[in-house]
Amino acid sequence: MTSKMRYVFDTNVIISALLFENGKPAQALRYALANGEVLLSLNLLEELNEVLGRERFNRYVTSEEREEFLEAIVERSVLIEIVENVQECRDPKDDKVLELALSGEAQYIISGDKDLLVLHPFRGIGVVKVEEFLRTIEAD
Repeated sequence: MTSKMRYVFDTNVIISALLFENGKPAQALRYALANGEVLLSLNLLEELNEVLGRERFNRYVTSEEREEFLEAIVERSVLIEIVENVQECRDPKDDKVLELALSGEAQYIISGDKDLLVLHPFRGIGVVKVEEFLRTIEAD
């Protein structure tokens, strides 16, 4: 039995998936949830919650929609305890994404963040843009 692929999505990709349900980030997230395991950590969840709580999103989604979205993603994801600390990204705020990927043994980090993308591959983990990820799964 093959084990499922494990994916880490950075905060911005997850938020884009919420705001634009027909966009590429949403397609990528839906694919990963349906065909693999999406990994989350408490750190990433806190960041997600904090960013989604910002006022500028009020015109796109109601607070109820944001809460439902967060609940749904938590229910369908795998919560990972961080067992390895990393200080390797030029933006220290992004280290939590790397820590999650390592601690959860992810195969992919899906991100639009140049500070993360420049690390590809990170200790054997693919760090790819959404478009690249979608090309990879289409090729399967």
